[in-house]
Amino acid sequence: MTHPSSLPASTDPAQHPAVFAAAFNSGDPALLARVYEPGAVFVPSPGTTAVGPELHRANAEFLALGLPITVRPRHTYVADDIALLIVDWSISGTAPDGSPVHLAGTATDVARRDPDGHWHYVIDNPFGTARD
Repeated sequence: MTHPSSLPASTDPAQHPAVFAAAFNSGDPALLARVYEPGAVFVPSPGTTAVGPELHRANAEFLALGLPITVRPRHTYVADDIALLIVDWSISGTAPDGSPVHLAGTATDVARRDPDGHWHYVIDNPFGTARD
């Protein structure tokens, strides 16, 4: 994975999942952190939430797989500065320890537009349709 020094922020909420994927696929935790707003909530597994440093640690576990994520936005619903994003995603390949990996889900994510017009995740729920 490459480590770009910057990533264009999305001014179109429908493009935010692609910005997320580019940040994730860079392998750079600092770049990935920029797609979230301060105080964002991440749901690393159904029924579990992470904020602040825990959010970044949970994302680091996914990054440690060293595998790219693919995203396919299904729906984007916008009300003023809030967007609900329904996104199919998958991470597949071989982990650094040689084990096969196949993670997939349909995310239900909430993003908010900042004063500069850029979108950031407020809630990142990758397993949005899973049950506890």
